[in-house]
Amino acid sequence: MKIGGFPTSSDIYLEVEGKKVAVVQSYSARATRSSQTVEAFGEEEPVATIPGPRNHVIELTRLYATDEAIRDGLDFYGLEDFSLVIVKPDRRIIYSGCQWSSIGEVGTLGAMVVEKITVVAAKRIETAV
Repeated sequence: MKIGGFPTSSDIYLEVEGKKVAVVQSYSARATRSSQTVEAFGEEEPVATIPGPRNHVIELTRLYATDEAIRDGLDFYGLEDFSLVIVKPDRRIIYSGCQWSSIGEVGTLGAMVVEKITVVAAKRIETAV
């Protein structure tokens, strides 16, 4: 399904060791990178810039644990080195080596739902579907 020419997400989920452990209602991703300038003696302006490492920060909203993950005792606070998979009609985006940096909960009786998790990913790859 395309809206305004942009492919929309059809599936967003967390994966641990190849198993889907939670589905995600929505996400917001931000990539940042710091760069350094190269200065040359006698020049007033930098002569080049060198790109620094990329940082991927993703905010996930409304995470629902899968039934199997609940049976296995999933603890969102214990998640480490997991992947975030975003499936779009024309491609798949995988953020791997993920660690959470913040978790926000809203209590609902008997629900295994987390409202917001901010994730930092080591790597982002995009593949055609």
